[in-house]
Amino acid sequence: MNDVDGTQDGRRRPVRSGTRPAESVWDYPRPPKLTDDDRRVTVAVGRRVVADTRASLRVLETSHPPVFYLPRQDVREEFLRPRPGRTHCEWKGTASYWDVVADDVVLPGAAWSYEQPLAPYEALRGRLAFYPSAVRCTVDGEVVVAQEGDFYGGWITPEIEGPFKGGPGTWDW
Repeated sequence: MNDVDGTQDGRRRPVRSGTRPAESVWDYPRPPKLTDDDRRVTVAVGRRVVADTRASLRVLETSHPPVFYLPRQDVREEFLRPRPGRTHCEWKGTASYWDVVADDVVLPGAAWSYEQPLAPYEALRGRLAFYPSAVRCTVDGEVVVAQEGDFYGGWITPEIEGPFKGGPGTWDW
């Protein structure tokens, strides 16, 4: 380990706090699975709290840091604006995107949702996920590190171990 970021490969990751058991993304399944998470999750833009919950669902998929999906009732929808455009996930279905707007700050496509998710991912209906590269995300007070590359939107918390798919040179994994 080096002293700067707790890694050997120089990639930015949270320093392990030791409060939760380590999770290797290579032990996650494919197709992905959903798991409940009762840790406190917050999403903020500047001083504005956009979301605050203890009822997240994590999506765990081989080679990817988890993505936290927050219940819509715990997200302040006045900060969200629907965005044109859709993408399709072979497992979860069609994703809709949202701009996050706080004061004079507009963060295009900083959140997404599955309005009509495919089986067995129906539990994602009524939930939103946020890109930690665009907004400040915390899990139990610890700042989340964004997954490199932004395509997957993974949340790297101290217990999550890689290497992670998504950055340059990893697309053929």
